[in-house]
Amino acid sequence: MKTKMTFLLLLPVALAVFWFASNSRAATETPEYKVIRTDEKFEIRDYPALSLATSPMAADGMNGGFGNLFRFITGTNEAKEKIEMTSPVLISNTTEKKTMSFIMPQATVSKGVPKPAGDAVSLTSLPATRFAVLRFAGGRNAENEKSAIAALRAWLTAQKLTGKGEPLFAYYDPPWTPIPFRRNEVMIRIDKDS
Repeated sequence: MKTKMTFLLLLPVALAVFWFASNSRAATETPEYKVIRTDEKFEIRDYPALSLATSPMAADGMNGGFGNLFRFITGTNEAKEKIEMTSPVLISNTTEKKTMSFIMPQATVSKGVPKPAGDAVSLTSLPATRFAVLRFAGGRNAENEKSAIAALRAWLTAQKLTGKGEPLFAYYDPPWTPIPFRRNEVMIRIDKDS
């Protein structure tokens, strides 16, 4: 009886948390992509060219990058314009540097992305690209990222596909989203013929 009562009390809380997490993500613009192939939790997707605002990150995590980008979209730019937040946030970790990027919304791209005020943020672009993608669960940490990269690379090998370059991570949810409800992805470029 006590277990049933606890379940009945916690069910609405769990549903509210799930609803809030889902709607937080749904409220932001995400880039459209075309799914070319699905294989359980793996996908091959074609993305259009994307305009990005990019900032370097500290080697140990997100410090620096997010704050710089947040200031840029909230008006620390030459036009002093606010720019809508989008998802996902992209994190690139190459041997040279670690960066974080916000994808610029289409309305902002159409009228022209304002220039950053200062050199903490740069405007870059990602050309139209085909990616192999794996969605993975959990928080943002090195262990989850390494495991996701290994799983995606193993799948690419099994499919006789060749990845190009370093992985890119896509994080869709705000930090207050409970970990079980977060959408995280690792993406590796592949040839368009794949």
